[in-house]
Amino acid sequence: MMHSLSVWLHGTSLSWAARGGLPWLWPLCETLHFVGMAMLIGIIGLFDLRMLGFVKGLPLRPLQRLLPWGVAGFVINLVTGGVFYAGDPLQYLENNVFWLKMGFIALAGVNVLLFYATGLGRRVDEVGAGGDVPVAARAVAIASLVLWFGVMYWGRMLPFLGGAF
Repeated sequence: MMHSLSVWLHGTSLSWAARGGLPWLWPLCETLHFVGMAMLIGIIGLFDLRMLGFVKGLPLRPLQRLLPWGVAGFVINLVTGGVFYAGDPLQYLENNVFWLKMGFIALAGVNVLLFYATGLGRRVDEVGAGGDVPVAARAVAIASLVLWFGVMYWGRMLPFLGGAF
């Protein structure tokens, strides 16, 4: 099914545009992808580091209010990543490095779901300046940092290890 969808996608106008039909589209998407990742890692990374005990002078509630900006960064990356995929879907479909990146994204999503579904998010929200989060929240923060940096690593390695360009 993924192969059929990818073959269809390769024949679309979006694929044509991403492959160079609109020469400004790829560099624009690259720039936006970088900005989106900076938003995502900047906000999520700060939140995770605070849960790990860094910058303890900051209460967690105001940091949680910044999380929608991190989500916006993820959405930017989702859209621009879709344009990259549309440019040559078969190249990504058969690329192990691409699937490693997707796996890290999926695991990061599961990590976030567990954080909120278990009630850790509410418990962390109550931690004031100087306070410590539960051990489980620290484990989630470590996993988050490892997974998101893994996403960045595998994404950056696509042209070198996976043959994507």
